[in-house]
Amino acid sequence: MEVNRDEAERCIDIATAALTSGHPDKAQRFLEKAQRLFPTEKAKALLELIAKNGFTPRQGGHSDFNGVPGPRQRQTTSENTRPEEKPSETSKPYTVDQLEAVRRIKQCKDFYEILGVQADFSEDELKRSYRKLALKFHPDKNHAPGATEAFKAIGNAYAVLSNANKRRQYDQCGEERRHPSGHGPDNENFEPDISPEDLFNMFFGGGYPTSNANVYPNGRMRFPRRERRERQRDEYSSASSLQGGLALFVQVMPILILVIVSALSQIMVNSPPYSLSFRPSAGYTQKRLTENLKVPYYVGEQLSKELTGGNLKNLERTVEDDYISNLRNNCWKEKQQKEGMLYRARYFGDTDLYQRAQRARTPSCAKLSEITASLHG
Repeated sequence: MEVNRDEAERCIDIATAALTSGHPDKAQRFLEKAQRLFPTEKAKALLELIAKNGFTPRQGGHSDFNGVPGPRQRQTTSENTRPEEKPSETSKPYTVDQLEAVRRIKQCKDFYEILGVQADFSEDELKRSYRKLALKFHPDKNHAPGATEAFKAIGNAYAVLSNANKRRQYDQCGEERRHPSGHGPDNENFEPDISPEDLFNMFFGGGYPTSNANVYPNGRMRFPRRERRERQRDEYSSASSLQGGLALFVQVMPILILVIVSALSQIMVNSPPYSLSFRPSAGYTQKRLTENLKVPYYVGEQLSKELTGGNLKNLERTVEDDYISNLRNNCWKEKQQKEGMLYRARYFGDTDLYQRAQRARTPSCAKLSEITASLHG
């Protein structure tokens, strides 16, 4: 028998696919074959589910089971075609355990049984039970037939039992609460004040609604579908604006830092005693010439009277060094400009540009050569 294990597993896989596509008869044949080849608990459980729940093809070629009506389920023809139970739901794979779990929820007779808590439950116990079941039956995770209705039933049960007033009303109904599909007027008291998806988001990071909602006496809020979409769009726009403003601030920050540092530097550093150019706004109005190289420079009126002896020589030496340094920088720029013109002339074959480049003067270089010759002469 052990050699038939693989073939039996293959038959079980075929049977599962047949159930998903709405062919229970085919599924039953392959499950019976699998049991003959190599009996397993998995095949046995599927056969029991088929025999017990009566799988029948649904609209759209999918299958479901006719279990006992669970809390707040109304077995009507119109509900079979609701968007929450659309045929594409069962096109995704699911396990036998998920199918059995959905069946158990549908067979529950009251909200306490759905959440698996006693009448004297604590708030923490109720929250733990809801979190566990909501994750297990969320439509994105559980694709078994009826999982969406089970998820709604779990949310409805928590919405009622977590509210003291609704729970008191629910308990006072006695036996009537065992028939949640009824259409009596008291049944409206057990409608959830918030959709199962919103309740799920509150527990798992989606955030609690804060505006544009209908507020109920128990303090809960419920959004119309269009307003929920508008609220989400507004939140997205606000987040985008905040991110855009933050990004702009980060980009401008280096410039602000440079401006602040520059201003502080100007405040903290003393003004130089001379300038190589005439600057009346800064007080450099008195023109002088260095004794050695005859370099023109400008100082303030007060300083012009105080410059004598060694101070004057040190100042003029600094002026000449600054002047020669400026000539070197200007000479390098002039050479780079001339070489760039020559390169472009050769590359493009431009004779006129080549001649202009040849005639281009470099006055700073000429002056630098003159000063260097005088210093070494």
